[in-house]
Amino acid sequence: MDYEPPFLEACRKLLESSLSLDTRAAAAAAADCELPVIDLDSLNSTKHAEREECMKEIIEAAKQWVFFQVVNHGISQQLLQRLLLEQMKMFHRPFVQKSRETSRAFSYKWGNPFATNLRHLSWSEAFHILPHEPPSTADDHHKCLRSTTEAYARKGGALAEKLAEILGQEMNMKSRYFREKCLPNTSFLRLNRYPPCPIPKHVFGFMPHSDSTFLTIVFEDQVGGLQLLRDGNWVSVKPNPHALLINIGDLFQALSNGVYKSIKHRVVAAQKVERFSVAYFYNPSYDAVIESHGTPKIYRSFTFREYKQQIEKDVKETGDKVGLFRFLL
Repeated sequence: MDYEPPFLEACRKLLESSLSLDTRAAAAAAADCELPVIDLDSLNSTKHAEREECMKEIIEAAKQWVFFQVVNHGISQQLLQRLLLEQMKMFHRPFVQKSRETSRAFSYKWGNPFATNLRHLSWSEAFHILPHEPPSTADDHHKCLRSTTEAYARKGGALAEKLAEILGQEMNMKSRYFREKCLPNTSFLRLNRYPPCPIPKHVFGFMPHSDSTFLTIVFEDQVGGLQLLRDGNWVSVKPNPHALLINIGDLFQALSNGVYKSIKHRVVAAQKVERFSVAYFYNPSYDAVIESHGTPKIYRSFTFREYKQQIEKDVKETGDKVGLFRFLL
């Protein structure tokens, strides 16, 4: 199909040189896991005890699981389904059209241009969207998608802020910290598509990584494929049609001085089906200073810009992210 990225053609040498290696770990079997599911409707209860219990559940789920699911999150199923529909329309356009998307508010990426072996090759494509960035004239034909992503980003930003403030209570942080650091224009969306893959035993849909955020909110279809590294073993997450997926990012691990952890996760490649997801990355401004709350401090203070620059440098040099290890004291 003409809308598929040319993975095999562009990476043929890499594939030929790597297929002789033992890369079967990319498709290693993983046990299913049931993530905690938290009903956020309790946060609206008139009973103080119910609100406190819900906040306690959120904090414990973040500490113990890192990934957890939330229902009654305030984002309607109608909006989520409209987002999925608009996303599918965008990805099912001819590849040559998608590859020309280069505006600041809207850009297209596929694979991993810095991959040095098959384990670094992500069999996926993505649209990166800055919902609050003024669109250029080149974005005029994406009006339906933009209105939908803007509506989703407003809801997602409010949800992320609420969850971050609850998690911040564990470190006795000021309630306005996230409202001051994470403005609407500092977060972004990534629309993901994982095409059918002819060599699913040898590549990932998305390579193992941790997120460089405070929090990530994920809306996914029901295909499945997300796996988490838990206690040294990969486990598969069963999609919940009524829930959004929340996970802790690197910045919260540094901010909390290790109280919350950011763990590696990946998406396995599938041979016959395509998978869609939307990730909302809750980020601070580039100049925001991330300083650990706790003693003794595990990480030195750094700006978000410094962190992103270090990641980009490591990826270009090694094909992979090093992350918080670079900022240990």
